[in-house]
Amino acid sequence: MQSTKVCFLSPTPFAKTRNLLNRNPRFIPFLLSSPKPLHQHHLTSFNGISASSNAWMSVPSHLHRQPANDFKVEAASVPDIAGEDEESNSLWKTLELGFLFGLWFIFNIYFNIYNKQVLKVYPFPLTLTMIQVLCGTVLIIVMWAFNIYKRPKISGSQLAAILALAVVHTMGNLFTNMSLGMVSVSFTHTIKAMEPFFSVVLSAMFLGEIPTLWVVSSLVPIVGGVALASLTEASFNWYGFWSAMASNLTNQSRNVLSKKFMAKEDSLDNITLFSIMTIMSFILIAPVAIFKEGIKFTPSYLQSAGLNMKEVYIRSLLASVCFHAYQQVSYMILEKVSPVTHSVGNCVKRVVVIVSSVLFFQTPVSPINSLGTGVALAGVFLYSRVRRIQPKGKIA
Repeated sequence: MQSTKVCFLSPTPFAKTRNLLNRNPRFIPFLLSSPKPLHQHHLTSFNGISASSNAWMSVPSHLHRQPANDFKVEAASVPDIAGEDEESNSLWKTLELGFLFGLWFIFNIYFNIYNKQVLKVYPFPLTLTMIQVLCGTVLIIVMWAFNIYKRPKISGSQLAAILALAVVHTMGNLFTNMSLGMVSVSFTHTIKAMEPFFSVVLSAMFLGEIPTLWVVSSLVPIVGGVALASLTEASFNWYGFWSAMASNLTNQSRNVLSKKFMAKEDSLDNITLFSIMTIMSFILIAPVAIFKEGIKFTPSYLQSAGLNMKEVYIRSLLASVCFHAYQQVSYMILEKVSPVTHSVGNCVKRVVVIVSSVLFFQTPVSPINSLGTGVALAGVFLYSRVRRIQPKGKIA
């Protein structure tokens, strides 16, 4: 019996076992990384010799440790990769949103500069507004043709509802151009900072959204700042002032009507709604512009008026492209962020436009005028922050 035991415990079987493991390393984790310890009853014995004998314990320890460690490291790396993917996606979305905000600001700056340059020498806001929505219509048709945006299927009831939106949308753009043609860009945008005031009033009248005391309080610096800036504005005239105020009224009427329209089940997304409004705006304003101002954008008329035809055409085209682009990007941002965040961005955009126009056109600005503009814009920012803390259903 003793000789049998010595023969069984000769080193040859273990050498073969180690070679087998080396030739088949893929099975090592399965055999040696079991979560349960190996007990005697799990293994068979030969010739009465227990599997827990010292001969089994002579297997090198690295065969037990290394595969198990490899298995654990590989398993732990899965959540790390998932976390890195989430961080990468979050970073990409932040960069994309920052890029869109940058485009929004840049397009708006260039629109106001080119538009003001054209209106200085070509005082026909109806015709210029028609050209701008015509350019937007062409761009929309091109995007639909190349399937950049899917061409929508609009029902008759939807067109009837959008018609009212298109009317106020057209009037808002027209009144803005009328104001820009009469007063400085900075003053027009200072007056347009009163948009929250009209939003609160119209929402209370037509949507039943009663503003809180905090919202009403935030409107005080807006109104006071605009009044202070108006009293000290060098380019002030009533035509430009009331045109900007009418732009506030019509633009906020469009927003209120949009809320009612978007609340319906068959409503459209923001970009599709904007596209339909742009096309309908051209159909609405074209006959009015031709009837009121005539056809005064021909080369012969511009030359007879002593204007540089090439400069007028190029700057009008650039203003039109920037006009459509900044509104399109604005709706793209609105789909990615909350209305409050969009409102804060709009406030920052207005500051950037005012400062850039003052620097570009070298507009004379008095300290009191600057103070009034700053107070009004601070009120707009305060209003956007107050909206965040309101209860749902009470947002103005």
